[in-house]
Amino acid sequence: MSTNAMFQRIEQAIREATGEDFRIARTASAGGGCINSAYRIEGEQRVYFVKLNRRDLLSMFEAEAEGLREIRASQTVRVPEPVCFGVAGDQAFLAMECLNLRSGRSISDRLLGRQLAAMHGISQPHFGWHRHNTIGSTPQPNPRSEDWADFWARHRLGFQLELAADQGYGGRLQRSGEKLLERLPALFAGHRPRPSLLHGDLWSGNYACDESGQPVIFDPACYYGDREADLAMTELFGGFGGDFHAAYREAFPLDGGYAVRKILYNLYHVLNHLNLFGGGYLGQAEGMIDRLLAETG
Repeated sequence: MSTNAMFQRIEQAIREATGEDFRIARTASAGGGCINSAYRIEGEQRVYFVKLNRRDLLSMFEAEAEGLREIRASQTVRVPEPVCFGVAGDQAFLAMECLNLRSGRSISDRLLGRQLAAMHGISQPHFGWHRHNTIGSTPQPNPRSEDWADFWARHRLGFQLELAADQGYGGRLQRSGEKLLERLPALFAGHRPRPSLLHGDLWSGNYACDESGQPVIFDPACYYGDREADLAMTELFGGFGGDFHAAYREAFPLDGGYAVRKILYNLYHVLNHLNLFGGGYLGQAEGMIDRLLAETG
């Protein structure tokens, strides 16, 4: 299918989803990061943001759309409204509301802290989610679980360690990783999180604000888990200022021991980066495991 035919199929899907006579007048590449390509498509009155990837990754976009709807339903933090998803030729696509985004400011950071605390107040009876999704393009299993430590051991760290072994990262990483999994309950001693609605991939590249200064988060990898997992990732790559953290903690104070658990939660993302982007993350992952083992030694 040609590029023109692909956009015609997307145009048709948007018309069917919205009931409006949308016709593409202009398209422009919008980057899309390391995983997807993206376009801004403009009609006479409407503009949409469209993400593209291989057609076999359609379920990734389906899950992303569901995650956006889940956060929207919480009425806490703004997210782009998903419009439709589908397949056009050899490409899967997700079309959503196109927002004019800009970097956050101190007032936006404070507001995001309060809004994220409210989002984390949304709960369900069990950990996991009603479907599996992806973290980047890596599968992220979300089976129902009553035991948070077991969920994190099996479906987050254990799963990533298995992927790493399949890619040839054995030796010290696997030996230390196995020890950590055995000692994991000690890191949760006295900590009993409830299942909170999580964004799941909350680094600074997935946060901005709209023209009015309202915070916007996007590219979710939603599930219900310990709210500290979201907070930990905001510290992994930086970009969230002190105003954000102060406002969050004022609205929803943290339990003791977070400083250690955030290493555990961020290890998941570093292992995922190892599996997605290569050995440059191996030393960081091993170092984080060593620190956690020292805490339980």
